[in-house]
Amino acid sequence: MTATTRENTPVAMEGGGVELRMKEAGGGMTAAFVHLPAGTDMAPAFKGLEGDLCQCPHWGYLLKGRIRMRTASGEEVYEAGQAYYWAPGHAPEALEDVDVVEFSPTDDFNAVVAHVKANMG
Repeated sequence: MTATTRENTPVAMEGGGVELRMKEAGGGMTAAFVHLPAGTDMAPAFKGLEGDLCQCPHWGYLLKGRIRMRTASGEEVYEAGQAYYWAPGHAPEALEDVDVVEFSPTDDFNAVVAHVKANMG
């Protein structure tokens, strides 16, 4: 993949103010730009996955906002300006409008996105 921007990365999913843009980055990884409006709780969309949690790992950077990440072992709040690694087994809740850029294994990410789309429809 050559360099990409949010604007030239295709929209993979949108609705209710949530926007996910994804593009394969090579090496089995996908780059994503994610926007979650304040109050968005992704937990209901993960129902039916193992532990009812996202099972895809993500490496990323929080560009804007605050997000609460819930896992089976507790929760942690992340803020704009922080880089992160979210292991499989998490569910985010946007405490403020959130924008992130992240990298995830393509096959795992596609499986989660397909599940979320089915739960939204």
